[in-house]
Amino acid sequence: MRFVEVKSAEQLDMQTLHRVRDRLICDRTSLMNQMRSLLLERGHIVPNGHAKLREHLARPLVKGSPLTPRIRELLIDMRQHWKALNKRIADLDAEFVEATRADKRTQRLLTTPGIGALNATALVAAVADARTFNRGSDLTAWLGLVPRQATTGGKPRLLGITKRGSRYLRKNLIQGARASLPTLSKSQTRLGAWLRALAARAHHNAAVVALAGKIARIAWALLRHEQRYEATPLAG
Repeated sequence: MRFVEVKSAEQLDMQTLHRVRDRLICDRTSLMNQMRSLLLERGHIVPNGHAKLREHLARPLVKGSPLTPRIRELLIDMRQHWKALNKRIADLDAEFVEATRADKRTQRLLTTPGIGALNATALVAAVADARTFNRGSDLTAWLGLVPRQATTGGKPRLLGITKRGSRYLRKNLIQGARASLPTLSKSQTRLGAWLRALAARAHHNAAVVALAGKIARIAWALLRHEQRYEATPLAG
């Protein structure tokens, strides 16, 4: 049996803030999709992206637009709601950044590629004491970033990742890995060489998930041994 450490009030508060931010992100995405659909029904095709939607919203809202006055008013109201959501999300992001400055554990995690204030605070809130896990691979398995194994006739077969544990943490680590992969794969470090070799034999998405697992193991080591991440250069 694996026993879980009782979370402190600070950890619970931080996890709640992350849940609130995640809900606001979902609300914003839903609102943006609804605005796109309203415009699409009236002949306005809006590409993906915040900037594109903001640009296209300004066009049909001006005088002389084919939109009816009521729909124009509705879109103006929805755009104000969108701005309010952006502000609330930005305020929470600033709070996460401020929280990293007051905690040595998050400061150590910030030295890891693919980990920013969001991932650092979420990991510390969920894991806190890394001694709960005997090794980094245990944390990776707890996050659901390891392959599922199907064995039949004595022949093991590896499938997709298990997707167990915290979906929020797993999603954020994969997003961090996807953002840092292009830069890391060009670096003259052991991690960069590992990524280049992996990219040569595996699909891009598989490399992203593998990097997310590597980042989780590095995070465990930093928390367990109270160290900062230092990239190991390739031997000359």
